[in-house]
Amino acid sequence: MQNLSQNQPGSVHIEPGFRWDDQNAYLFDIDGTLLRSLDRIHFNSFAASISKVTGVDLSLAGVSIHGSTDTKILRDACEQSGRPAEWIEPHFEEILESMRQMVADGREQMDLLLMPAVKDTLRHLSEQGAVLGVATGNLEAIGWIKLEEAGLRDWFRFGGFSDRFPVRQELIGDAARQARALAGGKASVCVVGDTPRDIQAARANSLPVIAVATGHYSYEALMELRPEVCATSLSDLLEFTEAVS
Repeated sequence: MQNLSQNQPGSVHIEPGFRWDDQNAYLFDIDGTLLRSLDRIHFNSFAASISKVTGVDLSLAGVSIHGSTDTKILRDACEQSGRPAEWIEPHFEEILESMRQMVADGREQMDLLLMPAVKDTLRHLSEQGAVLGVATGNLEAIGWIKLEEAGLRDWFRFGGFSDRFPVRQELIGDAARQARALAGGKASVCVVGDTPRDIQAARANSLPVIAVATGHYSYEALMELRPEVCATSLSDLLEFTEAVS
């Protein structure tokens, strides 16, 4: 174990022998990892779209959203309301399209905060020759809109999204296949995320993971799952790397 500090802020753990910035490709989560939405445009689109399409008002209160996917959140909201799983299916694609449109219509009102040293990290990995992609629970159109509005879109060549993959490990698997198609069949692919679900999904695909405590979960909570790298932020990870190089 390598540590910048044992306590927040400034904690960094790297498993011995793992070179975090020497992988062939990286799959970045968006929300909590690259940026934070200070507005509620995306969040509000769930209930608003369900209501618009079905005429039924559903609440997301109590639904687990951190590390989940847009398509799973919709189904969980229905289940929480006591409706059978099949109730939403005839309306599902229309609800998804409504969400995409609502976010597109509100993109100019988005208030997005970049996590510390995101651009520096992407630049560092790009200069190392890495292929960069995203693996996010967002719907594809919504994910790209956020990255465009945050000024990050040009860094990424591909992505795995929840439109076709409600289970996070499946969308990460899809993104990893895309990464290897670009970087080579035996390319090393690393997941970067901020939740236990990112770590678990990476493990399900036999991929290493860099966990950052810039979202809902603390450094200590993420460390319990023993990721190859755990850091309070990408900024702390870069600073540590510079200090020991």
